[in-house]
Amino acid sequence: MDFSLLLVLAVAITGIVWLLDIVWWRRARRARLATAESQVDGELDAATRGKLAKEPWPVDYARSFFPVLLIVLVLRSFVVEPFQIPSGSMRPTLKVGDFILVNKFTYGLRLPVINTEILDLGEPERGDIMVFRFPDDPSVNFIKRVVGLPGDRIRYEDKQLYVNGQPVAKSVTDDDADDAPGERQFEERLGGVAHAIYNNPQDPGPQMREVVVPDGQYFMMGDNRDHSNDSRYWGFVPEENIVGEAFAVWMHWDGGLPSFSSVRLLE
Repeated sequence: MDFSLLLVLAVAITGIVWLLDIVWWRRARRARLATAESQVDGELDAATRGKLAKEPWPVDYARSFFPVLLIVLVLRSFVVEPFQIPSGSMRPTLKVGDFILVNKFTYGLRLPVINTEILDLGEPERGDIMVFRFPDDPSVNFIKRVVGLPGDRIRYEDKQLYVNGQPVAKSVTDDDADDAPGERQFEERLGGVAHAIYNNPQDPGPQMREVVVPDGQYFMMGDNRDHSNDSRYWGFVPEENIVGEAFAVWMHWDGGLPSFSSVRLLE
């Protein structure tokens, strides 16, 4: 089940229980206490008073957890959300096991679960690393680089990316990548952003004739160009599927001890 949905439900349930206690159950406890005090001479002993005034355990838990859950929901929905990289499609920029932070307001504020935009704060730009809901299965989050904006003409042939008929500049930076033998690392300049990509000369890779990006949609590609399930295979990403812009790696964990040596801002 979608974690955002679970979080929204938890906030709603704890908030409702706490509100019911404020407007109804708390008054009933106080009334029972006042009635008991009126039936005895003097004051009730502390144990009896505590028992009559004690909050039921659901109310106690709701009062304790609601503020925490609400803060987490607001931060996660409108400020920043953590994600873990599950595949190598964005190598060498992101590796399997990297934990990233995603800015949730770069492209506008969206309601949790339904993902409806309520405040427009900006649009994706070429070169951005973007998290989005996979169009074929919105319950799954993908992360790729924005390559094509609405109206752009995109082509990919012989391991060369073309945007609006112009080849995107790239240059070799490593003839044999350390973590990917046989692959060559390039520096590509896309939309003013210089970033690393992988290409394997021995792998024919995908070919794609020119397509035009429709209005309100985006063309996404992974930096590991020969091994990325991206828009070359399944098409465009609608604007309503956007989750946010990835801006930092804060931890790496691949099953051993967590490592913080790779903490960095992303380009």
